[in-house]
Order: sequence, then structure tokens, then C-alpha cells
Amino acid sequence: MWLINSSIGRKVVMSVTGIALILFLTFHGCMNLVALFSEEGYNMICEFLGANWYAVVATLGLAALAVIHIVFAFILTAQNRKARGDNRYEVATTTNPGIVEWFSQNMLVLGLIILIGLLVHLQNFWYNMMFAEIFGMYTKHDPADGFAWIVETFSHWPLVVLYLVWFAAIWFHLAHGFWSAMHTLGLSGKVWQKRWNCIGLIYVSLLMLGFAVVVLAFAFKCAPSLC
Repeated sequence: MWLINSSIGRKVVMSVTGIALILFLTFHGCMNLVALFSEEGYNMICEFLGANWYAVVATLGLAALAVIHIVFAFILTAQNRKARGDNRYEVATTTNPGIVEWFSQNMLVLGLIILIGLLVHLQNFWYNMMFAEIFGMYTKHDPADGFAWIVETFSHWPLVVLYLVWFAAIWFHLAHGFWSAMHTLGLSGKVWQKRWNCIGLIYVSLLMLGFAVVVLAFAFKCAPSLC
């Protein structure tokens, strides 16, 4: 199958799964912003997305997308390193040269930060909420009380710092991945290349800023616990 066996096919898979994950992050970010305005409204969303069958199926689908994206990222990275040899860090200077070069040279570090941040996030929220509800585990707060888990998590300054570093790593990844996906899918020409660069930077910046605002808002709200 060309999507798996060819280099172009693998890049298409990476692009499609990447866009799907960006859409999920957009939904997740909008959901988080609700917590800034309404505890009741946020918990209603958490209850709707609890251990219901559709939420579980969606979670499994999301996990599959993430695993496929990560696996193909490793395959393409190894392929590119083998093809470029000592010149593997040479990148095109016509598209976001600074971002692309920095990302390329620090891909492993960024990848590890993103993976560690994801594992911490899953432990703090998914494990204590959906997983706990499915298996009837005892937890400090009600598994459906997402607001309480946000307050609990961001009352600890090491986690606040870790989340902010995680968001920064994701920003670099998305800033590179957004325009790259559009280019791979044939949506970027001479005219639209720079436009997608600009649109991508604005979009991912606003997206990650939204996540950071929620973390900082609850961190300062719980400021006495941070001292």
C-alpha cells in the first residue's frame, strides 16, 4: 500500500493525522476556556465526555491517531537522517527558515518534552477522570468534577512550569507541522506558501496561548499554594 510503503504516502499519513490532532487540540482548548467562565458549564462538558461509550470510542480513535502519527514520525526521521547523512540539518531557506532549522536540530529534545508532558497530562486528568470512572476507582475528587482537577493540578508550581514548557514544545512542533502538512497535501503553491506560513503561526500561537492562559489563570488563583 503506497500510504505505508512510499515516502510520499508516509508524509500524507503524517499530515492527515497531524491535522486531525490539531483539530482535537482546538476543541480541547475551547473546552478549557469554558473553565475560566463557568465551573458548572465546564463540569457539564466533562460529564458529557466521561465514561460514555461514544467518549471511550473517540478516545481510542484519538489514541490510534496519536500512535500512528508518532510511529510515522520516527520512520520519516530515520529515513531523512539516512538520506541526508552529515547534511541532515540542511533545510530549505524559503519557508520559515529559523523555525524549521531550530526544530530540525532539536527534534529529539522537543519530542521527549512533548511525550513527557503528554504522560503527565494523562496521569493528572485522563487517569483520574475517565479511567477512574470506567473502573470505579477511588479518587480525591469526583471523576466528573473536571474543575476540581484543574484547581488541584495547577496549585502545584512544578506542574505549572512543566505545562508551560510542554506548550512551548508543542508550539514549535505545530509551527513546523502546520505549513508542512499543507505543502504535503498539495495546498501550498508559490502564492499560498507564505500565506499558510502566516496563517499557521497565528493559529498555533493563539491555540497554545489559550492553553497557557488557563494554566496561568488557575495558578494565580491558587497563588497561596504556590508559595
